[in-house]
Amino acid sequence: MRRNKITTIATAVTGSLALAATLTACGGSSSASDEKTVTVYSADGLKGENGDGWYDRVFKDFEKETGIKVKYVEGGSGEMVQRAAREKSNTQADVLVTLPPFIQQADNKGLLQSYEPAGSDKVNGADKSGDGKWTSVVNNYFSFVYNKKELKEAPKTWEELLDGKFKDKLQYSTPGVAGDGTAVVIKAMHDFGGEEQAMAYLKQLQANNVGPSSSTSKLAPKVDKGEILVANGDVQMNFAQSKSMPNLGIWFPAKEGGKPTTFALPYAAGLVNGAPHTENGKKLLDHLLSEKAQQQVSEIGGGFSARTDVKATDANAIELAKILAGVEVFEPDWKDIDTNLQKYIDSWKSATGS
Repeated sequence: MRRNKITTIATAVTGSLALAATLTACGGSSSASDEKTVTVYSADGLKGENGDGWYDRVFKDFEKETGIKVKYVEGGSGEMVQRAAREKSNTQADVLVTLPPFIQQADNKGLLQSYEPAGSDKVNGADKSGDGKWTSVVNNYFSFVYNKKELKEAPKTWEELLDGKFKDKLQYSTPGVAGDGTAVVIKAMHDFGGEEQAMAYLKQLQANNVGPSSSTSKLAPKVDKGEILVANGDVQMNFAQSKSMPNLGIWFPAKEGGKPTTFALPYAAGLVNGAPHTENGKKLLDHLLSEKAQQQVSEIGGGFSARTDVKATDANAIELAKILAGVEVFEPDWKDIDTNLQKYIDSWKSATGS
């Protein structure tokens, strides 16, 4: 669950309703009027609020090169998977983009079909499925943000967030609904040494938590304005947002006495099973992994290229490397998380009373 590549909720909802009406009218199948379209369901963060995001650039280039119009719907990772699952008998999306573990969840629900985009051979094995069901298109890392104006320095530890000064000044997106919200639980379990310890901490933290948020991208503006002081996010989204939000700072919590940690949280894309415009979906996936689009990931999107052969040297890439300096990157057990995700979410709900 990204960098001022956020779409306002009003725009997302309006676009979703308009798309639903259009697809209902055509019964969700291709016709002469819509065969030059491709519909993308995506986690938020890659589209710009002002038309300056990575999606904005690559979609525009794709439409110019192919004549295929991109219809875009965004929301939290879990929200997008749930929507695609509800529409399984009348599929409307062609391409699905979510953060883990929701891309694996989509696969388990039978929502994805195998397709290996051109350039996917340059993506690390850990960043794609072995059967071609999905591949990362933008690499990314989990992070938190803080208000640099109100706080002299970033908090260093999870424990600091329990301080009374963060009462009603802290918020994180909802685990199980938003990818970055689920990441809060994953990182806490790692840092505190297990499910029980993490839930005990999150139960304490709930005293300062403002409340649920289905989308992570709308939290950063609240931090920038000082409405809240701390929120969760991810490096790509928050870095991009910081370009127009001067009070936004990125940080990584550590357990008291430990090192700051993070983990890879890539945007992973897959071709939807039974997609109404399968060939157009394939063309878009090829475009997203093209060398040109991948070169723009850091330059425009503030993220990290998914292709190992694309070495970004732009100013953003240099800044991003500095942000991650000294931060320990761990690899979650995605198989365990995929298997036990609902259990962990239920534990979080029980601990926090959510």
